[in-house]
Amino acid sequence: MDLYEFQAKELFARHGVPTTSGIVVRTPAHAKAAAEELGGTVVVKAQVKTGGRGKAGGVKLAAGPNEAHDRAADILGLDIKGHTVHQVLVTPASDIEEEYYVSILLDRSHRTFLAMASKEGGVEIEQLAVERPEALARVSVDALVGVDRAKAQEIVDAAGFDASVRDQVIEVLERLWDVFVNEDATLVEVNPLVKTPDGQILALDGKVSLDENASFRHPDFDSLVDSVETDPLEVRAKERDLNYVKLSGSVGIIGNGAGLVMSTLDVVAYAGEEFGGQRPANFLDIGGGASAQVMADGLEIILSDAEVKAVFVNVFGGITACDAVANGIIQALDLLAAKGEAVSKPLVVRLDGNNADLGRSILRESGNPLVELVDTMDEAARRVAELAAQGA
Repeated sequence: MDLYEFQAKELFARHGVPTTSGIVVRTPAHAKAAAEELGGTVVVKAQVKTGGRGKAGGVKLAAGPNEAHDRAADILGLDIKGHTVHQVLVTPASDIEEEYYVSILLDRSHRTFLAMASKEGGVEIEQLAVERPEALARVSVDALVGVDRAKAQEIVDAAGFDASVRDQVIEVLERLWDVFVNEDATLVEVNPLVKTPDGQILALDGKVSLDENASFRHPDFDSLVDSVETDPLEVRAKERDLNYVKLSGSVGIIGNGAGLVMSTLDVVAYAGEEFGGQRPANFLDIGGGASAQVMADGLEIILSDAEVKAVFVNVFGGITACDAVANGIIQALDLLAAKGEAVSKPLVVRLDGNNADLGRSILRESGNPLVELVDTMDEAARRVAELAAQGA
């Protein structure tokens, strides 16, 4: 889960990383009030989960409250790399003498952690890494040791920081490691880390990505989710503990097991090329031991997606018995009918494995005209793509 800048800086402050405060607002009037409260020159910063905000006009100085109002009006509603700005951070402006870069991240390719640092911050670090790789120090971090004092010194020296800021940057790296470990992050990044004219080091901007698999250790993670940015179907799915991701196609997908679902996405995308480019509308894995209720919950969410024109239920029964899946399908359709929601989207169902014959029998006996049984995955994928094209 990626955090907004203001959320990242709140975590920094919690762990003693020197940073700037600010006020998050959603209207120009509130931006004016925030500037009045903070006093002096402020910076109005778009809060979106992407880089390049400054170049896109999403970061502006404001000399006072009236200017803060106008700058917020300019930024709110702005589209930055496909992300609409719904809120801005109003923060005191800082005098900057030098800009640096530091980060700690999970290095999946080498199955370890990696620290990166540069004396040249305030730029897109990906660009610096390509054009001048010698300016970016990369230091592997032993997971059993972490970024202790010695490792922080190694990182700082590898990047060539001046003696005047060396001790402060070392301290920042140690505290960023505290953020990384204690918040179960996969990335903590400060760009820029700045030196002010009085020699103070500040995390002027921040980026943090949290490992959602560790959410059971962090009840507060839920408070970090932005309901405005999160798809409402994903919110509903999470409330029901469903492994669901919204995509942009027209074919709803339900399967049991992530591997089967991923292969189903591929097969549907391939089959859809024959029918006007029909593509999967979602990823939904009901798991290896799903009950009829889980099946019903998943199907209800997919059928309520306006983009979905047809649904493919692809189940290979193991722990999940096919009769439970069949009962879940019927239960979901009955539930939607009881709510007065007209269901007109066809369901193509492929059942195989544990109790497959019983599951097919249950669906046939239900007599629901929306349900169509198909024997193989390839045939089912082609049929559901065809039906989606007809409903488009």
